[in-house]
Amino acid sequence: MAKVEVKDLNAQKVRDITLNDSVWGKEVHEDALKKMIRLQLAATRQGTHKTKNRSEVSGGGRKPWRQKGTGRARQGSIRATQWVGGGIAHGVQPRDYGFKINKKERVLALQSALADKLNQKAVVVFETLELPSMKTKDVKKLISDAKLEGKVLFVTESDCENLYMACRNLGYAYHILVDEINVLDIVNADTLVFDEAALKKLEEGMLNA
Repeated sequence: MAKVEVKDLNAQKVRDITLNDSVWGKEVHEDALKKMIRLQLAATRQGTHKTKNRSEVSGGGRKPWRQKGTGRARQGSIRATQWVGGGIAHGVQPRDYGFKINKKERVLALQSALADKLNQKAVVVFETLELPSMKTKDVKKLISDAKLEGKVLFVTESDCENLYMACRNLGYAYHILVDEINVLDIVNADTLVFDEAALKKLEEGMLNA
């Protein structure tokens, strides 16, 4: 069973905590991970692209010239697809890029993302992440003292408004609630930071999923 240190806001070790193998001990399932990432990226697409076909462009009600005798190719409308200003054949239309993924795959993907971060020793736990103020320097100090590397994703059980506000000016620190945790955010982060309450809630939720 994996253990991680629990730190205080001064980045000092308070105690060790044992992680639940049923949540963190899964083998990384790359197919489920990739599928979930693809689903989340697809969900961010608006799908509002649109081209007009020949029935939607204006003009072209009259035959441009008579059928025979002109020496030119026969044409029925100046808004046919081969004309400049004509309709677009087989153009893009509004659509939803989303697709379905079953619940077991979603859970497996999240477990895989968490296990991968644990394997990289990129999971850090704090007693609390309630910062004394909403100043950016406070979260920068926390990141520096705890030697958190790269993009840092803070996951808390409660709002932690000071932490949220302090992270907003940093391009490498982000804050979400544990109820919002998802595969894409985990994979995009280099270091995953929990407060103890969030970690407990995550494990309980995953075990009941």
